[in-house]
Amino acid sequence: MALLLNEEQEMLKTSAKEYLNKQAPVAALRFLRDANDKTGYNKALWNEMAEMGWCALTIKEAYGGMGFGYVGLGQILEESGRTLTASPLVSTVLLGATLVELGGTEAQKQALLPLVAEGQLTLAVAFEEKNAHRPLAVETQAKVDGDDIVLSGKKVFVLDGHVSDKLIVSARKEGEIALFLVDANTPGLSIERQIMMDSRNAATVSLDGVKVKAADQIGDQSTLEKALDIARIGLAAEMLGTTQEAFERTIAYLKERVQFKVPIGSFQALQHRAATMFSEIEICKSMVLKALQDIDADSAELPVMASMTKAKIGEVIQLVTNEAIQMFGGIGMTDDEEIGFFLKRARVAQQTFGDYNYHLDRFASLNGF
Repeated sequence: MALLLNEEQEMLKTSAKEYLNKQAPVAALRFLRDANDKTGYNKALWNEMAEMGWCALTIKEAYGGMGFGYVGLGQILEESGRTLTASPLVSTVLLGATLVELGGTEAQKQALLPLVAEGQLTLAVAFEEKNAHRPLAVETQAKVDGDDIVLSGKKVFVLDGHVSDKLIVSARKEGEIALFLVDANTPGLSIERQIMMDSRNAATVSLDGVKVKAADQIGDQSTLEKALDIARIGLAAEMLGTTQEAFERTIAYLKERVQFKVPIGSFQALQHRAATMFSEIEICKSMVLKALQDIDADSAELPVMASMTKAKIGEVIQLVTNEAIQMFGGIGMTDDEEIGFFLKRARVAQQTFGDYNYHLDRFASLNGF
């Protein structure tokens, strides 16, 4: 398959770029941070995203979606990465809705997915229990009690956990990993918001004898693993946008910052460093698009592509944001400049769904090493 966007995907990308640049610039994230906004994102903006069909892109038409595919969603995520847009797009659409489609019963899909597509339902997935990404190291217990399942345990780094309508929680049921739907207001469930260094939402979720029905199970370990691979690729698309924007802002600064009566971009040493960044970003563009295409094609190589792509973009986003701060100099370290927001977002995104070391090791294991 050619590594090119079709006409509809290009149009979606262009419209998303125009909309986000106007309605959700980096200044909007700064405003949310400075106002200590309780929600952590602009609800009016989220409603407009839903009205434009962004929440419905990957959901099948049978469940109220558009069936446009993950390549399309990837373009939205890439442009949101450029403006550092805070929204439940990753937690609800990329991960939550994907889990429902992969592991949900027909009744669950009919009940949940149309609401997600319309922007009326937000989801959060609670699967992390360690400081490092170890999605299968699950100690939360799911004990059968008649027709009920009783959940007990603790989850950390739950994206948008404190503002979600429903959570999808991983737990061990009779020794095996299973996933369960939990309403956010269920007795025994407590959610504590944690604001991350990039000013985005996360939460610590405690489950103390939380009761759900057996019919609320919504998948197993294989469901979680595949959904995470899809989420890793989608997040890589967002990280690509962040990387490109940080690079372009740095190049613009090199052209305008004058030292010794010439633009610093004329210094050969800085040109070499900029050329290295450009080359690495071009590699990432191809990898991200190929990985998105593999999702839509339901490729058997999806786990390999997910880890390879997440590892590479994690490496490159660190290179570019570090270089950006170096080339901006002292002002880049101040809150007056927006480039620092890109560095902070990069550090959190690198860790989300597994960092470079995790995916490098996983990539080697998947290839028999």
